[in-house]
Formats: sequence, structure tokens, C-alpha cells
Amino acid sequence: MTNAIVHIGGYTAASAGRGAGIVAARRDPDSGELTPLGTVAVTDSPSFLVRHPVLPVLYAVNELPAGRISAFRVGRDGELTALGVRPTGGADPCHLAVAPDGRHLFVANYGGGSVAVLPLDAQGVPAERSDLVVHQGHGPDPERQEGAHCHMVSPDPGAGPLLAVDLGTDSIYRYDLDADSGRLVPRAPRVRTVAGTGPRHLARHPDGRRCWVAGELDATVTAYESTPEGALHQRGRVDASGRAGHVQPSEIAVGPDGRFLYVGNRGVGTVSVFAVDGGLPRLVAEVDTGGEWPRHFVLTGAHLYLADERADMVRVFRVDPGSGVPEPVGEPVPVPSPTCVLP
Repeated sequence: MTNAIVHIGGYTAASAGRGAGIVAARRDPDSGELTPLGTVAVTDSPSFLVRHPVLPVLYAVNELPAGRISAFRVGRDGELTALGVRPTGGADPCHLAVAPDGRHLFVANYGGGSVAVLPLDAQGVPAERSDLVVHQGHGPDPERQEGAHCHMVSPDPGAGPLLAVDLGTDSIYRYDLDADSGRLVPRAPRVRTVAGTGPRHLARHPDGRRCWVAGELDATVTAYESTPEGALHQRGRVDASGRAGHVQPSEIAVGPDGRFLYVGNRGVGTVSVFAVDGGLPRLVAEVDTGGEWPRHFVLTGAHLYLADERADMVRVFRVDPGSGVPEPVGEPVPVPSPTCVLP
């Protein structure tokens, strides 16, 4: 089997980080081993990365007070060639996603509390924004929820609405995209989490009905089920970690076969593994990551790749196909201030 390329985003000096831009590494799909190839794009604080669904194009947020996104053409050995930079219209963009048809890019502006839409041409190059929707409101936490803080944008793989997760307003907003105008049409009402949850990211199940939301501020996982009309109904909540101490959930993802849910827990430095064969997630294991601040992870093939922002490393785990539990493989790969791993 041939080796594959992984790109790693992180914080640079522009955000008090130690990285220089986007790093590439060669991945052995059999062993999971990563071989760093160095920095392939010098760009400010590319804290989250995503690929175009069909074109060899990579997009990065530049998480800065004057938010930007950067687009790159990807070469066969992971090299990146700049295609363009566009402002996002809001501060500190922290997440982005491409529409399933590849025609639009959605961006979550954390500081700006807004969602931006940028049309993409036939080569995947972004044009100027076609829309910017600003959220209003606040939550009970005076430091983290003084205003809106959009943290994730999640397009539906089918025909359902775009979901925008807002930590500051304890809300999940739903939008339909008018593909001709590139504008977002809100679906009312918005989904409100329990006050003080601080919803960060959500993970969709392959069945298209279920999803789970990581609460950054109250250290929970909330289960939802969608109706054919696209409404979300809360089914209940569980703790994100079984450990004592400060728990600040980060990434949440469903395994490829849909049997297990994974949650990264900053502070205690773990990944929780939940079975999702019942009404609520059931904790089956909690794995130490070897660091304290697992910011992001991704599941690909038989492996889980985890970026620990403060420990300056990417850790490789092999996932047991029966139990779903990750086991560390080899030594951590040194990467400065990593915040996103993109296979």
C-alpha cells in the first residue's frame, strides 16, 4: 500500500504559538507511522484545515483578529501552492467546511460570532463572501459567553440544513443555503442547549439521524436525533469524562462503522470512548493521550491521530476494531503548537 500525506495546522507567533504554518507528514497506512516533511506553507495561525471533496485543494482558517481563509493547491507529495486569501468578515475564524457539492465554503468566526459563506469556482478558488450571518445573544458564563462565539459549521451530507454550533449563545443554528445567491436562509427556531453548556463541536452519525455535541464549558456530551424535517430533539446528556479535575472537551467524532463515539478531553489529557448502541452514549474506555491538551484528533483507516497543542506533538493510536479502544503506537511526532490533523 502506498504512503499517504497528512497536513497539520497549528498556531504561529501571530497567536503566541510556536509553529510556522502548515506542516506535512507522510503516513504509512499499515503501521500508522508519520514521517514529518516540514512546513509546506508559511501562513499565520492555520488552526483548522479542510479539503475540497473532489479537487486537490486545501483550505485553512487564519485565526486572527482580522480573520482570513487561505486556499492552496495540493501537490502529490503534499506541497502546497497558494491559490488565494479572502477575509472572513469576522474575528478569529476557528472552523470551516466545504459544501458537499464543492461550490461553497462555510466559515465559523469565533470572535465575530458569525458564519461566512464564500463561493468556490470550478478550480476550488474562493471568491468574495456572498453572505455573513451574525449571531446575537450571550450565555451565563460572563467570561466565555459574553457574546456569540460560533465554533463549528457542519453541512449535512444529504439535503438537510447546515448546522452552526455557537458556544457563546448555547445554541445550534440551522440554515438552508440558497445556492444561486450564496446566502443562508435561517430555519427557526434555533436549537438551544442547556444554559452554560458552551457547545463546541458536533459529530454526525452515518445513519443521518443522530448527532452528539461536545459541551466545552460543562464537560458534557449531548445526544440529539433529527426528524425528517431537520429538527433536532435532545435525547439526554452524559459526562464527557470519568476523570476528576478540570475537563474541557475539544474534538468529538464517530468511528467509521458508527459503533463508537470519541471525545478529546483537555485538562485531564484523555480520549473517551463511548458505545452508541443505545439511547445515550455509554462510556466503555478512557485512554490517556500522553499530554494534557488534546486539541483535535481524526480517525482514518485503522488509526487515530491526535494533536496535543501544548505538548507540541501528534500522537498515533491504533484503534482496536472490536472494542473501539485506541492504543498508542510508537513515539509522539514533534510538531509545534498543533491544533488540527487532516489526512
